[in-house]
Parts: sequence; C-alpha cells; structure tokens
Amino acid sequence: MQSQRDYVLRTVEERGIRFVQLWFTDVLGTSKAFNITPAELETALDEGMTFDGSAIDGFSRVQEADVLARPDPKTFQLLPWHGRDETVAGVYCDIFNLDGSPFEGCPRHTLRRTLERARDAGYTFFVAPEVEYFYFADADPSHRPATLDSGSYFDLSVADRSSELRRRTVLRLEEMGIPVEHAQHEDAPSQHEIDLRYTDALTMADTVMTVRMVVKELARHEGVHASFMPKPLEGVQGSGMHTHLSLWRGEENAFADPSDIYGLSPTAKRFIAGLLHHAREITAVTNQWVNSYKRLVSGYEAPVHISWARNNRSALVRVPVAKRARPESTRIEYRAPDSACNPYLAFAVVLAAGLDGIEQGYDLPAEAAANLFAMTEEELAVKAIQSLPSSLKEAVDEMARSKLLVDTLGEHVFEWFIRNKRAEWDAYKAVVTPFELGRYLPSL
Repeated sequence: MQSQRDYVLRTVEERGIRFVQLWFTDVLGTSKAFNITPAELETALDEGMTFDGSAIDGFSRVQEADVLARPDPKTFQLLPWHGRDETVAGVYCDIFNLDGSPFEGCPRHTLRRTLERARDAGYTFFVAPEVEYFYFADADPSHRPATLDSGSYFDLSVADRSSELRRRTVLRLEEMGIPVEHAQHEDAPSQHEIDLRYTDALTMADTVMTVRMVVKELARHEGVHASFMPKPLEGVQGSGMHTHLSLWRGEENAFADPSDIYGLSPTAKRFIAGLLHHAREITAVTNQWVNSYKRLVSGYEAPVHISWARNNRSALVRVPVAKRARPESTRIEYRAPDSACNPYLAFAVVLAAGLDGIEQGYDLPAEAAANLFAMTEEELAVKAIQSLPSSLKEAVDEMARSKLLVDTLGEHVFEWFIRNKRAEWDAYKAVVTPFELGRYLPSL
C-alpha cells in the first residue's frame, strides 16, 4: 500500500495534476465526489478527508453527520477527457466513521464484507459484466427520446455517430487501464454494449462506476446524452448488465469439472441453486428502479423465469459452453441485473446468494432446456418454475422478508434502501401516465 501511495504522490507531482477528485458512491449507486488540490492529497491518503455525511442520501443522520473519505490508492486514475491546462485525476474512497471504523452506509464496505466471507471459505470472486446503454439526442423528458442511429445487433456503420462515440469511449477506457473484452452495437436503435474483462468483484464494481462516468462524460462533450436507464423506449429491448461469475481457489476455477456432463463442479451447481433459491429476494437490489420492471417482461430477451440452462437465453442463469481446451473459462451468467444498479450491492447479494447455496448444499433443479417465453403459465407451474417479481413493490416486499439481505447489506443499508424504494413506489403510484390518458380519457 505504501508503494501505491508513493506512486500516486509522485504521479501527481510529475504530471502537474491540478485537482484530484475523491469519488465515492451512495447507497443507490449514484457517483459522488469532491475535489482537493495536490497540497491536500498526502493528508487525504494518510488520514482521510472529513465531509458532512448527512448531506448524502442513505449516509449519516444529522446528529452523526461527519464521516471520513479515505482514498484507495490502487484506484487512482488520470482523467483523459480534461485538457492539458486542467489535468485532473480521480480516486475511489472508502468511507469511515471518525473513530476509524468502517461506515455502515458505504457500499464498498458492504461488498468487501461479502468478499471476506468468500475468502474465509477459500474463494476469490471474479465477475465480468456486459454493460448496455443508449445514446440519445438529449435528456428532455417531455418527448420520446430521439435515437442517434437505427442500427441493430453487431451493425457496423463507419459513418455512424454513436458507433464512433462508442469506439472513442473504449479507447479512453483503455487509456485509463480498464481492459475491454469487446464492444458492439446492441439490438435496439442507438443501444450499445461494452463488455469488461474478468477481474475481482471489488475492482469491477469500481470499474462499472468509472465506465458509466466515462460514457456519460464523452457523450456530453459531443452534445448528446448517454443513458443507463433500464427501459427508456417502448417496443425494443431494455439495457441489462448480464454478469459472468466464477469462484476460484488459488489458481483453479472452483466451478470447473471437465468430467461433468455440464462441465460444472458440485460447487458451481450449488452456487447456481443458491442464486435460484434467493433470486426473488435479491431482485430489488439487482433491479432497483420502478423502470427496471419495464425491462423484466416477456418478449424482449430479459429473464423473467427463475431457471437455469446451457445456451438458453430465456433462462435467468445461463451456463455458457466453456472452450474444450480451456476448462478454466467455465463460468455462469446471471442475466437479471440492469446497468443502473449499484454494482457494489448487486455483486454482494449475488455472491451471498451463491455462497448460501454452497454452504446449505442446495440441490440444482432440472435444466430448463425449452424456450420459457413460449411456455404457458400452466406448463411453467408443472415444472415448478417461478417468476421474478413483476414490480418494484413486489421485489421490495420480497427483500423485506429476507434474512440473507439483512445479513449481507447490514441493517443500516437494508432499512434505508427499503424505505427509499417504498417511497419511490408510492410516488410512482400517484402519477397519471400518458398510457392512462391515451387509453381512458377519450372513452371514460
């Protein structure tokens, strides 16, 4: 850590950095920051910087306001979109109480606790999300969002403005040390995807936050708007964040068993079983907005039914076929999360659900080989296949009954999250939508 600290201080001096942004994330996954000058950086690294936590939703109450932001030197990055006359860097922070104890409302601490639980069992948790988003002409909510292209899956248009912007974004991410596995145009007009290369879950949660920031910032420089809203357009696919998962024991993939018909070890099967068992409970975290449930509907490739399968994209958990010569590439794909979730909390609850499956020895149900979107409710019931919650209210009600979620998030985050989401649902219920006006006003 000391060498990382010295590297940061040396880089700031040698590069002539003028401001350092101290980044942190609130409970909902909203990026927060304040700037310090290089003169304050050494103090920040050694002691942390005090700020008023009561000003941040989900943080402190007024009577216990002050908290410490302590930079994690490993996350230090130069921000390449700033000009030479305004060289700026950023670094993610952990939030602490003034007595030095971890602050209960810090999402990084929440994820770190769950990773430590995995580590105590001998595992390291790796993830690789596929981050989907849209480019629009503006963010004016008074009209339907105007797309920048009419492309679809894997379209290549050399003169396409949004595809060029995506390519420049990938180059910026690479400059910042964020490896991108591949990027592509997605199914819907103006929808794009950036797939991130495997790394440990804490690093990846930081990376997802950075990717969202870079995508939005470069779009703003071009005079357009990038949105990670789960379902901004009717009649087309929404934006998911399909996340590939694996557990490792040292240098070995704990999910891999080449002798198994599925290539899955008993550990992997129990992990999947845990995900399925707790899927309804964790959905409020992996899909935390009212709008998230406009994506989780049949007919648009998003998962609805709690099931697993190989190469069946209608299943909630998919097992991609590992390359024959590379069993270490064995992984599972959890397809529910959307790109607007808090990645720290989402990765924490997904891991907790899988670990519970391992610890409790849950049995893996039968594979759902059929197209679940084409099955009737009666056929699904015969196979005992449940559905994910269909609304934020239903998801929060499931979460509120979950001991797993209390234990994973801690009482501070758990209780605040539920209060916030119930308030969001109540506000949504009170709104008269254009759908209702168009359907009822002329005839009722």
